[in-house]
Amino acid sequence: MPPTLGTLVLGLGNRLLADDAAGPLAIDRLEARGAGTSAIRLRDGGTIGLALLPEIEDAQALIAIDAAAFGEPPGTVRVFEGADMDAQLGGRKRTAHEVALADLISAAMFSGTLPARRALVAVQPGSTELALSPTPAVAAAIDTLCDAVDGLLERWRP
Repeated sequence: MPPTLGTLVLGLGNRLLADDAAGPLAIDRLEARGAGTSAIRLRDGGTIGLALLPEIEDAQALIAIDAAAFGEPPGTVRVFEGADMDAQLGGRKRTAHEVALADLISAAMFSGTLPARRALVAVQPGSTELALSPTPAVAAAIDTLCDAVDGLLERWRP
């Protein structure tokens, strides 16, 4: 069955764990900017995990937003596209959600429904301890995460 959705922008993270909330907070900011359209679905995926697979299977393109460790100072934003995303998710565990995101990507690949256009927009966390707000460095990076998503959406526009 062919995909029925254009691009799925999926924010992953736990809002109760400081910088881990970056993905959902970026979705909040993108919604406030009016980024969602009939061709772009903004989704706070929280910590739902494999239950998100049908949404990924329905998407022509996927952008995941999450906090992920990649060895840079807290608040640093990086974009990993295609095979670079797959490589970032492989190997050792870097966030509380990478196992679930890696599992989602693997399941979609196995079923032949993995979007060819896919990217991970990640921010280096400073703390994932229990807290109701991110550290100042990650809070300041939320707009940068959103700008990176906007850049991908613009570049991927048909």
